[in-house]
Amino acid sequence: MKAATVSEIKKELKFRSTEQLMELCLRLARFKKENKELLTYLLFESDDEEAFIRSIKSEMDEQFETINTNSYFYIKKSVRKILRNVKKYIRYSPLKETEVELLLYFCNKLKDLNPSIKRNVTLLNLYNRQLDFISKKITALHEDLQYDYNKELEDLAF
Repeated sequence: MKAATVSEIKKELKFRSTEQLMELCLRLARFKKENKELLTYLLFESDDEEAFIRSIKSEMDEQFETINTNSYFYIKKSVRKILRNVKKYIRYSPLKETEVELLLYFCNKLKDLNPSIKRNVTLLNLYNRQLDFISKKITALHEDLQYDYNKELEDLAF
C-alpha cells in the first residue's frame, strides 16, 4: 500500500466531519504507543511546556538510577536507550528551547554518572556528539537564551 502525501491527507481531512475526525484520531491512537503519546502531548501537555519538561526530566532521573553499572556494556546500552527516549519526546514539542534544555539535562546526568564516562571511549564520544549537537541548536535561539544555554554548555565541558 502506497502512503498518501501530507498535502493529500490534509485536503481529504477538510471534507470529513468532526465526528469522523475524532474516530480517525482514536483509531490512530490504538495502533502505536508513539501516536498515543503524541496525542497526549498535543491535548494535555502542550499548554504547559514547563510541566512537560519536568515530567521528562523526572523520567530521565528514574532511568539513570536504574542503570546497571556493573559493566560499561550495560551502561552504554542503557544510555543509548535513554537518549532514544529523550529524542522521541523532543520530536513532540515544536519548541527548540525544549530540545536544548532536555539534551543539556541528559548530558549533565551523563557527566555525573558513576563510574565516569571518561574511562569509556564510546560513551565519551556519545557525550561529545550531543554537546556538538546542542551547540548547533543553540545558535537558532534568541540571543538571551543563547547566552544562558552557552553558559550551561561551558559548564558541561570536561
